[in-house]
Amino acid sequence: MTRLSVNINKIATLRNSRGGNIPNVKQSAIDCQKFGAEGITVHPRPDERHIRYQDVYDIKPIITTEFNIEGYPNERFMELVLDVKPTQVTLVPDPPEAITSNAGWDTVKNKEFLTNIIAELKEAGIRTSIFVDTDLKNIDGAAVVGTDRIELYTEPYAIDYEQDREAAVESFVAAANRAKELGLGINAGHDLSLANLSYLNDKIPFMDEVSIGHALIADALYMGLEDTIKLYKDCLI
Repeated sequence: MTRLSVNINKIATLRNSRGGNIPNVKQSAIDCQKFGAEGITVHPRPDERHIRYQDVYDIKPIITTEFNIEGYPNERFMELVLDVKPTQVTLVPDPPEAITSNAGWDTVKNKEFLTNIIAELKEAGIRTSIFVDTDLKNIDGAAVVGTDRIELYTEPYAIDYEQDREAAVESFVAAANRAKELGLGINAGHDLSLANLSYLNDKIPFMDEVSIGHALIADALYMGLEDTIKLYKDCLI
């Protein structure tokens, strides 16, 4: 079964909007795991507008599942993850001013850069994943740079899903099949929700993990965190 990793960035955004420690980010990670999440994802950005670098250190000791840290591999980020040593690091090509991730890596253009970064992470015993679109040249390039997994950038799927779900998922199935042929693990994330998650999982039943934050945390405002996590996990059966 595909594993659910909950991205808790939005909880940190809410905390930071008021100051103090409400809601408590560390407690939210504990609760997500208690309620059935199989992983916790955070994405610290240079301006620390949601998850702070200190949050990463605070969260690490309470992780009983898997810890996934996303980010652009600048010097500060690399120092953080090599110190914390999470289960997985997901490399994203975000510029510092990006509101949210909005593109995958060009793995051909960035071949040397990614190869060196991934080698450093793997030497530290950290599983690596890189954020990619469905262009097959980027899937092939992901295998060349030595990553363990890819994370399919699913915003285009989510946008097109309501109009034509079969067309929306087609390139993602092709990319996932190519990745599987190349021996890569497959994660997915960005704009996945209760509306579109089941169909994606049905079409790519061999995904290792989905990382979901925005929609899940928003749903939890109405339905509660425990019930919401259960509903998302039901989509992955």
